Amino acid sequence: MASLSRALRVATTCSRRALGPRALTSRAGPTTEKSVPYLRTLKEARGPTVVAQGPSRPLPSAANVVVIGGGSLGCQTLYHLAKLGVTGAVLLERERLTSGTTWHTAGLLWQLRPSDVEVELLAHTRRVVSRDLEEETGLHTGWIQNGGLFVASNRQRLDEYKRLMSLGKAYGVESHVLSPAETKALYPLMNVDDLYGTLYVPQDGTMDPAGTCTALSRAAAARGAQVIENCPVSGIRVRTDDFGVRRVAAVETEHGSIQTPCVVNCAGVWAGAVGRMAGVKVPLVAMHHAYVVTERIEGIQNMPNVRDHDASVYLRLQGDALSVGGYETNPIFWEEVSDKFAFGLFDLDWDVFSPHIEGAVNRVPVLEKTGVKSTVCGPESFTPDHKPLMGEAPELRGFYLGCGFNSAGMMLGGGCGRELAHWIVHGRPEKDMYSYDIRRFHPQLADHRRWIRERSHESYAKNYSVVFPHDEPLAGRNMRTDPLHEELLARGCVFQERQGWERPGWFTPQGTAPVLQYDYYGAYGNQAHSDYAYGRLLGDEYTFDFPPHHDVIKKECLACRGAAAVFNMSYFGKFYLVGLDARKAADWLFSADVNRPPGSTVYTCMLNHRGGTESDLTVSRLAPSSQASALAPAFEGDGYYLAVGGAVAQHNWAHIRTVLQDQKLRCQLIDGSEDLGLISIQGPASRAILQEVLDADLSNEAFPFSTHKLVRAAGHLVRAMRLSFVGELGWELHVPRPACVPVYQAVMTAGAKHGLVNAGYRAIDSLSIEKGYRHWHADLRPDDSPLEAGLAFTCKLKSAVPFLGRAALEKQRAEGLRRRLLCLTVDEKVPMFGLEAIWRNGQVVGHIRRADFGFAIDKTIAYGYIRDPSGGPVSLDFVKSGEYAVERMGETCPARAHLKSPFDPDNKRVKGIY
Repeated sequence: MASLSRALRVATTCSRRALGPRALTSRAGPTTEKSVPYLRTLKEARGPTVVAQGPSRPLPSAANVVVIGGGSLGCQTLYHLAKLGVTGAVLLERERLTSGTTWHTAGLLWQLRPSDVEVELLAHTRRVVSRDLEEETGLHTGWIQNGGLFVASNRQRLDEYKRLMSLGKAYGVESHVLSPAETKALYPLMNVDDLYGTLYVPQDGTMDPAGTCTALSRAAAARGAQVIENCPVSGIRVRTDDFGVRRVAAVETEHGSIQTPCVVNCAGVWAGAVGRMAGVKVPLVAMHHAYVVTERIEGIQNMPNVRDHDASVYLRLQGDALSVGGYETNPIFWEEVSDKFAFGLFDLDWDVFSPHIEGAVNRVPVLEKTGVKSTVCGPESFTPDHKPLMGEAPELRGFYLGCGFNSAGMMLGGGCGRELAHWIVHGRPEKDMYSYDIRRFHPQLADHRRWIRERSHESYAKNYSVVFPHDEPLAGRNMRTDPLHEELLARGCVFQERQGWERPGWFTPQGTAPVLQYDYYGAYGNQAHSDYAYGRLLGDEYTFDFPPHHDVIKKECLACRGAAAVFNMSYFGKFYLVGLDARKAADWLFSADVNRPPGSTVYTCMLNHRGGTESDLTVSRLAPSSQASALAPAFEGDGYYLAVGGAVAQHNWAHIRTVLQDQKLRCQLIDGSEDLGLISIQGPASRAILQEVLDADLSNEAFPFSTHKLVRAAGHLVRAMRLSFVGELGWELHVPRPACVPVYQAVMTAGAKHGLVNAGYRAIDSLSIEKGYRHWHADLRPDDSPLEAGLAFTCKLKSAVPFLGRAALEKQRAEGLRRRLLCLTVDEKVPMFGLEAIWRNGQVVGHIRRADFGFAIDKTIAYGYIRDPSGGPVSLDFVKSGEYAVERMGETCPARAHLKSPFDPDNKRVKGIY
């Protein structure tokens, strides 16, 4: 048998074929016979392959839920549906359980990831496979707790691991940062000469996919669920209800149909094909993903699993051998996904795989003389942001997704299966699943082949990269640009990307920094960009310290506080809610009372039935009009103009549409996002500047805070709103697209003598955290209530008006808040970014959600939710009586708690009082 070193020599000395388009893809069918590195697999347990004659059991005529796909997610979802009491749930598998991609997975479970939600999801998976299933069924899932080691060969990587350790303390995950010497004592076969340290998590481990899925199906069947194998799905039948809403009606197979109102697409690599049956876009791609299994290694027994992120390689203990795999920069795309694939593998491309061997041999030198027992190269599905696709599809009610798990379906399966089951049964998950929710993608992106391909490639290639707080993608850029894009680019704008939109991040004094066409990091025969200004500036962000342009952002912030700054917020979502039932819809949708006179603007939240916050936004009341304009549609009845953050605009749109459909309300939701720009001018000099541009009286009496008017700016009709998201006197100008450039230029000309500067979202982040303004999906998420977040003022609880989530808020208020959002400041000038542990009186009580540096107060500011370790309500006395510290990378910094924002706590500046 060839050794790893010989395989590497062969791969590096053979004449390499040209890496053109053909090298990017694989059209060859998978091989069907491979040595598989599991002692127990479904393939071996069932003996020789037998041609299926039909379904393993008769199809029921109807089911409450039909799950398509018998891999990790399908089995976990079925199991959790059954545990929630769903009767008549059916799982359809076209061949046999795990036969698609699950059967060949490595089955690793690492408990710590740079996301608090994922830590909770992983913890649930671990409970299910290590305890629950065996207790319920008596079957062993194959769980082996041998621990996990994250290896750091540079200082930044070790800092990242220290951040994970701090987050783990908030969730009770035991972990230890080890020195190279301590690592060598734990893992004697490891080369530690080039290490800075490691992160050791003793309770990490591995699970057997066959054993896990068998136990899951057995436990689900014991609660009345059915698993039907050898039953490919051939179609999804759809009906349109009386309100024109498309809904799932049935699942069709070659062996009959099952009437059902709910389908769950857990088909993995084949999820796109299942989606097309229903007219649903599923943004994922299929790629080859491989590992090799070594011969026996003396002394490797009982060693932890290893992730050497910097070498892009993992080493999984496989009895007395190792599985070696990783993520390369030139993965092979599987273009023609075969619906005949079952328990099959591809031949391994050693040219592609060889970098993993180099990394593995460097880390465990004994591998250089160790033989290769088998190669495992199978398909996996990958998504544009390396996050799964979950939740109800916006195109089809009753059609749910649980796919696109980026080779992490086994480890995330338990937590995601539980959340998906809650989504189906209760209308939404228990946890914050926005990052996984299919509604995060704009329809233009969810069906854009090039964007999906580029972004999925980059996400795959960077899977083991350090997760820096301000990283940006290089793939799939310039998809959606607003009218000011070229104007701002010429002024030094360094752009960020959010759901396809290019938005201003900050402004460099070093010249222009355009984002160039994606170069695939030089893979597939592409020429990697050289002398790439944007790439260099992005590289400066690769730090857990203050970046070199920290002072540039400081100047933007202090200019806003001292004079004025202009922010281009054109990428915001801008919707109109109009019609005969629009007022009923507004009463139910919005937590605040938005039924003020036309011309008023209200900051409000939208909640779910559990009282969690689905959005925060501004709602402006419109006067009815019989004539449409660029700034408002024609409508009868009531009308509202909604402005929401652009990164979450599609989520907002889908949430509102769902509520309108569920409530059967007669009104229109119109998207004006592409038709309007949004220019915000903020700061003490904003009134003086805009008075030269707008044909309106901007005094406090004529134009109070939280009002809006149609006015002319440089001769163009715009909607001006007196609002602020940075805590200053200021106005937003909502401008028809053709007028954006002349209005912006007029503002800049008028502002030149007042010190007006361009500023980006990095400045907004700093300025808003100084004022304690919430950021949705940072300080405020679907599992946070407005009461917990300090936004009780946005809730019309003193009125008798019913609204979505009201009952949950009233219950929470009566029982007391079990957690509360807390503002902390740290005098020590250290950067913080979120995930840091919060200590109170010597105990960990939570973690930081969002942090930034406040330049006006010259302190680090952090927000996070805290709990009482005793389990009781978190009262204001509890908050005030504690001594606090924030743990940053294993070191604690004393912190001070604030019940009001640390900057301008009396809100004088937004009133124009300086």
